[in-house]
Amino acid sequence: MIFQLDERLIFPKPDLAEPDGLLAVGGDLSPQRLLLAYSHGIFPWYSDETPILWYSPHERFVLLPNEVRTAKSMRQVLRSGKFRVTVNQNFADVIEACSAVPREGQDGTWITEDMKQAYITLHQQGHAYSYEVWQQDELVGGLYGVQIGRVFCGESMFSRASNASKAALITICQSGLYDLIDCQVHTEHLESMGAHFISREAYMHVLQNKS
Repeated sequence: MIFQLDERLIFPKPDLAEPDGLLAVGGDLSPQRLLLAYSHGIFPWYSDETPILWYSPHERFVLLPNEVRTAKSMRQVLRSGKFRVTVNQNFADVIEACSAVPREGQDGTWITEDMKQAYITLHQQGHAYSYEVWQQDELVGGLYGVQIGRVFCGESMFSRASNASKAALITICQSGLYDLIDCQVHTEHLESMGAHFISREAYMHVLQNKS
């Protein structure tokens, strides 16, 4: 059963989601609703052609920072000083670049104008973060996401230079700030770096910082 949201700030139990993870439809992208969603393992994912769709997958594709795989060639890139990685220096340009990245099998982007504004507001309130990768003075890669406690919920990344997005992700893993990176969507690229599936229960255990 897919639940219809209204103006009330509530969500159904995440374990009631459909097999594909779809849990609810409707509502809004207010900061309060977004933070409530993320704190319960729920995130929005939709397009301009659909209403707001809320997902809570039964399995979560995650990366544990202490298990990230860094190839020897990538370690050489990081040591070379080719890239400079900053935090929260240009959130708006990062989310704009992510929205422009073509996705295999997709026509257009899921990062709608409403989504951009919603996450920019979250960023202004201190809940959404961007990691920027610079080559000299050019923004060549980066990613953005939402921080819930010691979990970083990665939303999207982009790369205009080889290994640029990897540099951002490895920097996050090495920061010591997070116990888990929520990758949301499976990719072979992330799997090659050590990302894997865990159950929703295991994910919520970390998200709620249970001992």
